[in-house]
Amino acid sequence: MTEASFPTFRPRRRRNSPGLLALTRETRLSVEQFVYPLFILPRENFHMEISSMPGQFQLGYTEAERLVDESLKIGVKSFLLFGIPDHKDCEGSSAWDSDGVIAQSLRRLRKAFGTAITLITDECFCEYTSHGHCGIIHEEGDRFYLDNDKTLPNLARQCVVHAQAGADIVAPSGMLDGMVSAIRSGLDGAGLIHTPILAYSAKYSSAFYGPFRDAAQSPPQFGDRTSYQMDPANRLEALTEVSQDVAQGADMVMVKPALAYLDIIREVKNASPVPVAAYNVSGEYAMLKAAAKNGWIDEKRAILETLGSIHRAGADILITYHALEAARWIRDN
Repeated sequence: MTEASFPTFRPRRRRNSPGLLALTRETRLSVEQFVYPLFILPRENFHMEISSMPGQFQLGYTEAERLVDESLKIGVKSFLLFGIPDHKDCEGSSAWDSDGVIAQSLRRLRKAFGTAITLITDECFCEYTSHGHCGIIHEEGDRFYLDNDKTLPNLARQCVVHAQAGADIVAPSGMLDGMVSAIRSGLDGAGLIHTPILAYSAKYSSAFYGPFRDAAQSPPQFGDRTSYQMDPANRLEALTEVSQDVAQGADMVMVKPALAYLDIIREVKNASPVPVAAYNVSGEYAMLKAAAKNGWIDEKRAILETLGSIHRAGADILITYHALEAARWIRDN
């Protein structure tokens, strides 16, 4: 059979109407794919907008419950919880406090909404440590490094506490070597064999995290995180990290950020035997919001196009601050 040629073959025929476009669309966004991040403080009625992330808020327990209720009404059922504790120390011990901010929030949300919601907990220490790094710091003169192996038991403790409090999924984000194995051992040892792990497997040392550090009140007090987050120039390393995490028992893997790493999402999707998540991070969100505020872009079209590109690249799960507005647009379309 010979290949059809112009004018017999005209791809534009399929674009002649909105109905045809919808009928032949290859990539379809679904509200069920969205995960909405929440920043929670140990307060009751607290609600403060994050200046670098317009439309996003730090929330007390009651306000978090209200927002989850609002989200459910438009179909968003999955949430990623970040805690902002009152107490910080060099180890981040409030991260595994059974009465800490995340444990309390999990119990309250589970009691209010039962199994209607899926609760994912970010498992790291940067929000909980006085120095803002993702674990125990070892100092040698003027130099420091994150003590990977000493941090692992604390990470496992944190995950066990959160799973016992009601987390459906634990999501370690510190890029520690052996983190999935340590968590799996901790969960299984506590009888939590059914709790899945979503590993931040390919988390890059990115310039696009800036606004998040305002939201989570977690900027490093010295140095940076380049010694434990990935070099943005590296591609093959991402596949190595993913394969290691899957071999250790990760049930899902993640690429973070999303937009500057669409090629990595595709390669991970092609190689991964488990579902792939992508985190559409704070800087990516803030750029679109700033451009829309100045009238430089069509906000709705730009956001949906952005989320579509992440899904098209291979992400099964989209963690995004655009979740609620995108859900409304999809619902009303």
